Amino acid sequence: MKDQPSPWRLECFAELGSTSDFCLEQARQGADSGLAVLAYRQTQGRGSRGRQWVDAGQSLALSVLLDAQQAGQDMLGGWPFAASLAFYDGLLHAVPAVAGHLMIKWPNDLLLDGQKAGGILIERESARLVIGFGANLTQAPSQQQTGRFTACLGQYGAVPPVKDVAQCILSGLADWCAVWRQNGFGALRQAWLDRAHPVGTPLVVSSRTTYEQGKFAGLAEDGRLLLDTEAGMKTITTGDILLEEGV
Repeated sequence: MKDQPSPWRLECFAELGSTSDFCLEQARQGADSGLAVLAYRQTQGRGSRGRQWVDAGQSLALSVLLDAQQAGQDMLGGWPFAASLAFYDGLLHAVPAVAGHLMIKWPNDLLLDGQKAGGILIERESARLVIGFGANLTQAPSQQQTGRFTACLGQYGAVPPVKDVAQCILSGLADWCAVWRQNGFGALRQAWLDRAHPVGTPLVVSSRTTYEQGKFAGLAEDGRLLLDTEAGMKTITTGDILLEEGV
């Protein structure tokens, strides 16, 4: 893969409200798949379920525009896994010192020693997808700002320029799309399990209507979370996942 031309057209901006909003607007205007947008400062970043993404400064704000079928698969639910694998591998390549500290939390948050360091937001615009990556690079927002403990890569080693970090993630996304296309979702599923919280990890799954407590029992064949509860095995499609440490 390294000898092949990049499938991404990376555009860099000093400041944007939201890199994902920019990509969504470009999609509406007919932009081609493969657009990648990096903002050195993001003022209106968004997280999942309408949450605000707090930019503590010198953070990663990267979004990509692609066709929903780019990996050659029909299962849209595979994208959180392809994206989180690219995110994990890209950050590990950029800062090798995070090895042993970095972990994926279902489906696509990144934790450093149990504290959130990055997240992914996936949105759809017709037949297009926009995947937004946000990570704390050299500074983490305070607990007062986010309501939780957070971490940054700079706590574990020297962080290269943000554009280099973005290119590591983009390279990883191209690679994992190729794996998905050639070997199917099962290959992503196994690679994700190798990088995620171990089977047996105590979890709480909360949403507006549910609160389930149990132990992580792996992933269903389609990527849904399996939770071993006192009432039996449950399959989780969506929700906020809290680890035993209260992440």
